[in-house]
Amino acid sequence: MTTVELVQIARTRFERVFAALVDPVRSERTVVLLLGAYVVTWTLYAAIAKSSQDIHPDMGEMVAWSREAGMGTPKHPPLAAWLVRAWFDAFPREDWAYYLLALIMPAIALWITWRISARYLPRDKCVVGIALLTLVPFYNLLALKFNANTVLMPLWAATIWWFLRSLETRYAGWAVLAGIGAAAAMLGKYWSIVLLAALGLTALIHPRRSAYFSSLAPLLTLATGMILLTPHIDWLIANQFMTFSYATEMHSGTTAAAARSAVGFIGGSLGYIALPILFFLLAARPGMAAIGDTVWPREPERRILVIAFVAPFLFAILVALLLQVRIDPLWAISAMTLFPVVMLSSPLVTIPRPAAVLAVAGAIVIPLVMVAVSPVIAAVIHREGVTNHASHYRLLAAAVENSWHAHSDKPLRIVGGSDNIVNGMAFYFVHQPATFDLFSPGDTPWIDDESIRRDGMAMVCPYSEVPCGKMFDGYVAHYHVTAIDRVTLARRYLGTEDAPVEYQIGIIPPAGH
Repeated sequence: MTTVELVQIARTRFERVFAALVDPVRSERTVVLLLGAYVVTWTLYAAIAKSSQDIHPDMGEMVAWSREAGMGTPKHPPLAAWLVRAWFDAFPREDWAYYLLALIMPAIALWITWRISARYLPRDKCVVGIALLTLVPFYNLLALKFNANTVLMPLWAATIWWFLRSLETRYAGWAVLAGIGAAAAMLGKYWSIVLLAALGLTALIHPRRSAYFSSLAPLLTLATGMILLTPHIDWLIANQFMTFSYATEMHSGTTAAAARSAVGFIGGSLGYIALPILFFLLAARPGMAAIGDTVWPREPERRILVIAFVAPFLFAILVALLLQVRIDPLWAISAMTLFPVVMLSSPLVTIPRPAAVLAVAGAIVIPLVMVAVSPVIAAVIHREGVTNHASHYRLLAAAVENSWHAHSDKPLRIVGGSDNIVNGMAFYFVHQPATFDLFSPGDTPWIDDESIRRDGMAMVCPYSEVPCGKMFDGYVAHYHVTAIDRVTLARRYLGTEDAPVEYQIGIIPPAGH
């Protein structure tokens, strides 16, 4: 079979997929099936491409929080930790399962975007819009690391969907759902305040604002959100607003630094969506009138959608400048729900069918190509090495457990170390001990001096890292340490080992042992 024949066969099959997606009878089922395949394919990519390393420490920290979180965590609101706890109550504690959870987040966001788009776009443009979003790294590569940013993707999408429906219909059900979405988004990350401010602005300038604000809808939304947030607010007060303190410490800066970060936030966000914009310009070839109608539509209803999309970015800049905090382009990961609607809603914009089919083909082929090259990526990562000893967490967890059981017949309940190492290991312990940050004990408030003396602790540090070693020695001097073991670990992958690292493991025995 010739190359031309293969191309023709592929083109025919992509045409069939596109036809199914624009068919009112088959489209919903086809979208769900394709999004399911999207999740499976990118999960397979992650499992292979990252098979020469262990999970990211931030993901391990989320696991540690999931065991301890009540109404909050030391750094973020608790919803992401709750999801992790529920997920691993049902799924095995394996890397692939964690990547699967991470990728379900953008898939749900894509499905919600599809549902929103169906209200404002012709079906062929809905298809193109979703296909183009899969070209944004937020929806695949950058979503592989499950954290508070990732979990906001479906939460922001759902909140926008439900709020717009409430604004348009003023039905009680949509208003309550909007309140649930708003509360969930805030319980995911406080950054969601920029979304809520943007939706509030959208309501204030909506053509039917008088009817909306004279109805029960805004009161229902506000009451629902406040009722759901009250337990967390009580927790914040009881814990001296520790999550706010973390945010301030991590992101505060000078006015100049905040301004630079604001510019970087906008520039970086545009960079992430550059491919869809480029495709739009090449495929639609919009004239100045079409571009003008896209940026500032003639119809008030479409103009509202532009404002709802842009306002979170504007409020983000205001937050950065007024509070003198640095903001990161990655925080735009949850803000793309209305992007395809805004980009494609103008009646002056037309996407030719061949270009639309090409967009669908790209959305299908690119993940498959990434799976095909994933073994090479894993091999390169293994050869080049990873930061924060991220290839050794599984090995180190086993070594710590072996060292503990060699010196104590009691269960291992507490493991201490630097933040990245102890969080990275947390995912791989058989019996899931609590974590303790030797450098910043306040980040692990569930452990105190009394619990260490009562339950004992295994401490671990890379032997060559002087700061960790000094901290290790300080704990050795403070507590009764019965043993200090040294182990040298190297990860073997495809018959070769990475650079060996020597670790020291200190054993503080339980009381009475």
